[in-house]
Amino acid sequence: MRTNRPKISDVARVAGVSTATVSRVLSNPDLVSSDTREAVQEAIRATGYRLNLAARNLRHRRTGSIVALVPNLANPFFSEILSGIAAVLGEAGYNLLVADTCRTSAQALIDYAEPGRADGLIALDGRLPAEELKGKVPVVVACEWIPGLAAPRVKIDNRAAAGLAIDHLVALGHRRIGHVSGPRGNVLTEARIAGTQDALAAQGLLLAPADLHIGDFSLSSGREAAVTWLAQPAATRPTAMFFASDPMACGFIGEVQRHGLKVPEDVSVVGFDDIELVAHMSPPLTTIRQPRHDIGRLAAERLLARLKGETAMDDTLLPVDLVVRGSTAAPAA
Repeated sequence: MRTNRPKISDVARVAGVSTATVSRVLSNPDLVSSDTREAVQEAIRATGYRLNLAARNLRHRRTGSIVALVPNLANPFFSEILSGIAAVLGEAGYNLLVADTCRTSAQALIDYAEPGRADGLIALDGRLPAEELKGKVPVVVACEWIPGLAAPRVKIDNRAAAGLAIDHLVALGHRRIGHVSGPRGNVLTEARIAGTQDALAAQGLLLAPADLHIGDFSLSSGREAAVTWLAQPAATRPTAMFFASDPMACGFIGEVQRHGLKVPEDVSVVGFDDIELVAHMSPPLTTIRQPRHDIGRLAAERLLARLKGETAMDDTLLPVDLVVRGSTAAPAA
């Protein structure tokens, strides 16, 4: 029984190619024909050859790791994005490390941008300091964007997406619509508020100051918005509420239901993101669906391209969908 670990020369012998060709298939497969790639991959399976990633990274002066900088890992929105990132990086031989920007010191986050700590960064937090990220390791920004940082960005049109939610509610007959946003200073917050105001203005309506609630994307801030909404006289409450995140919409629905009111009979609710939970609520939540897995996948692909020397800084803008479920209906007569 053979006990020696298979070598690249064993793969080359079985595939009937040179060791240099095997190396190209492993490190730069686009340079090799599809037939040759298939033969080499079959030989790898037959021999049980495993690439020594640590040795390869040392030769190429790489760490073999990519860091995703995520604001608040407790938010279920990020799970599908990270899954998309991990799928692409895993196939390319990279490890994915994840840092929570809400629970990691500012200096530690900046250190990730230093060569030798990681080969590249995928930033999902628009609050990160642009100056500290410039000119160190390749960076791609996903979901949010960092003003002043020249880097490829993978995102949606948040302003237009908010408009889809408002147009849906207006089409149902709602004329007083409230909005619960994310925190002030967040790029998503400002874009979604602007989209809400634009869509209302296009219908001859306004977002009243009393109907704009500043949240933080969390369940608790949705509940707090419900407390404020419930305190208003019933005749002057918004008949519909649009939330900048699904967790806030869930927190709102739970609180108004605890007070004996019904959704959508007493108030229609629209969320944002389409996290897995919301299709199983009672009622199921109408929401804006972001292509989260695709965002992660494309962000990772853009970063791999930068690691190969590509310098394109183009934005990648992905489409969204309005998913209509049971939490919206025409206002009560």
